[in-house]
Amino acid sequence: MAKSRKSIKTIGIMTGGGDCPGLNAVVRAVTKTAINEHHLSVVAIYDGFLGLIEKRMQTLQWEDVSNILTQGGTILGTSNKANPMKYPVRIQGRDVIMDVRDQCVQNAAEVGIDAIIAIGGDGTMSGAAGLVEKGIPFMGVPKTIDNDLWGTEVTFGFNTAVVTATDALDKVHTTASSHHRVMIVEVMGRYAGWIALHAGVASGSDLILIPEIPYTLSSVCDCVVKRSRHGKRFSIITVAEGAKEKGGKMTVSRRIKNSPDPIRLGGIANKLAFDIEKKTKLECRSVILGHVQRGGPPSAFDRTLATSFGYYAIEQLMAGKRNRLVVRKRGELSTVPLSEVANKIRTIDPNHSLIQAARAVGTCFGDE
Repeated sequence: MAKSRKSIKTIGIMTGGGDCPGLNAVVRAVTKTAINEHHLSVVAIYDGFLGLIEKRMQTLQWEDVSNILTQGGTILGTSNKANPMKYPVRIQGRDVIMDVRDQCVQNAAEVGIDAIIAIGGDGTMSGAAGLVEKGIPFMGVPKTIDNDLWGTEVTFGFNTAVVTATDALDKVHTTASSHHRVMIVEVMGRYAGWIALHAGVASGSDLILIPEIPYTLSSVCDCVVKRSRHGKRFSIITVAEGAKEKGGKMTVSRRIKNSPDPIRLGGIANKLAFDIEKKTKLECRSVILGHVQRGGPPSAFDRTLATSFGYYAIEQLMAGKRNRLVVRKRGELSTVPLSEVANKIRTIDPNHSLIQAARAVGTCFGDE
C-alpha cells in the first residue's frame, strides 16, 4: 500500500459495528468531498469488514450519496460479527478461527484501494488497527450511540439516542404519574452510562443508575419509599443496561457465538422492577427501549457533527495523515493514533460535573 499523499487515488469507505443515526451523513460527506475537492474514486465496502473479507465492493458515484443526509442506518450495511484477525470459517464441519487479514489486503489491492476510511466504534477501530499492521492505511471516524469511544469527547449518534431516550422518558413520566407507579426505563450504553446520565438528567429522572456507580438495592428502595411517603406517588428510574448492584455482576441477556464482543447486556430493568416491588410493595413496571435508540433520522447536531467528521477525515488523509482517528476535543477537531484507541472505552468519572449537578437537584444514584 502506497503511503504518500500523491499516491492516493482511490479510497474505500466502510461502516462497522452497530448501526447509528448519522452514518449516512458521514458517507455523504466523505464521498462528495473526495469527488468534488480531490477528484478521487470512492469504493463502498459493504457490511463492514465482511466486504473486505468476501470482496463485496463497488464504486460510489455522486448520485449514490445524494439525499441520504437525513436517513438513519447506513446505505453500506454493517456487521458486528466480522473480525479479520479472528474470523470463523467452516472447515469439514468444524468452526475454525482464522486470521484473514492477508485476504483483506489482497482484495483491497485488487480493486485499487489506496486507503480506507472506517466509520465505527472501538471494535471497528481495533479491527482497523489489525489491518494497519498488514499495510493498509486507515483513517477512522468515531461512531457509537454509547459515546464510549476513547480519545474523543463526543461521537455522532449519541445526541440522537439521548433525544430518543429522553422523549420516551417524558412519555413514561405521564403514565407513571397517572398510575402511581415506579417506572424503570432501561437504555443502551454497554459498559458506560453516558446515555443514561444525559437522558436521565434531561428528563428529570428521580434515580439514575450507571455502570460507573454501583448501586445498592436498599438505597434505591429507600429513595422511592421516601418519595412515596412525602406525597410523590410515582418515581422514574433511568438505568443503563450495564448498571450493576454493588458487589454484583452486570445482567447479560445472551451471548453471541463467534462475535468479537459476544456478551449482550440487557434485562436489568426487569430485575430491578421485581426486586423493588418485592421489597417495597410499590407497583413497578419496566420498559426496555432497546434498538429504537439506534433508529430514525439523526438529530441536527449529529448531522452537522457527522458531516464535519467526514470532511475532516478526507482532508487529513490527503494531508498525509495515516492510521489515525478523527476526534473532537474541547470543541475542536483533531486526530489521535488508532493504536491508542483500539480496545479502549471511555467511561464516566463518578465526579463528572453533570453527576454533581444532578446530585445537587436531588437525583439519587443508588449509592447513598
